[in-house]
Amino acid sequence: LLIVILGMLEFYRHLKHDEKQPQVIPGLLLGVIPFMTPLIESIFGVSANLLPLVLILPYIIFIRELYSKAEKPFTNIALTLLGPIYLSFPLFLFYLYSFQGSSPDHYHPTNVLGYLFILWSADTGAYFAGRFLGKRKLFERISPKKTWEGFAGGLLLSLIVAFVISHYYTGFDRTTWMVLALIIATTGAFGDLVESLFKRSIAVKDSGSILPGHGGILDRF
Repeated sequence: LLIVILGMLEFYRHLKHDEKQPQVIPGLLLGVIPFMTPLIESIFGVSANLLPLVLILPYIIFIRELYSKAEKPFTNIALTLLGPIYLSFPLFLFYLYSFQGSSPDHYHPTNVLGYLFILWSADTGAYFAGRFLGKRKLFERISPKKTWEGFAGGLLLSLIVAFVISHYYTGFDRTTWMVLALIIATTGAFGDLVESLFKRSIAVKDSGSILPGHGGILDRF
């Protein structure tokens, strides 16, 4: 939830610097609602299903724009809704993923650790394979340094790591971990490209400076 809030604030701040006018507070509310139901249940022990608000709030965003007198109201609506779609909902799926596996009613920290190890290995493999073997550009228009050889190296190392951790993290079987590695390495590469596309569109090098040496929340997460 904290990552979502910081990431959405960073996202909307860049849009405002780019002379866009997203509705920050309604966008944030829409982004945090998925996390509030489990949060309230875990802290207060009260069942509170707030997810129907996810269907209601978007229309409030439409109506609120009637009163903004903006030159491009539908651009503002679209960018407001893009915040939760791009940042909140994927991270909520990651939260749900941490409960999947052999006993879906319990939190599995090894799911999260396994995911991170696979992701980091994909980045590491891509870096070294790209540096020493990279020739063919993967997406030169968006990220000139990324190569197909780097992508293949990252994919290969992530599969090796998935194979190894399947012996220790038994929440998923070996086949599931291997499939997860394919998904994580592929979508991770696309995620980097999409974030690079966003930064290029608003002409910034880093999304922020909240994490020294890493950039912003969008850069890292």
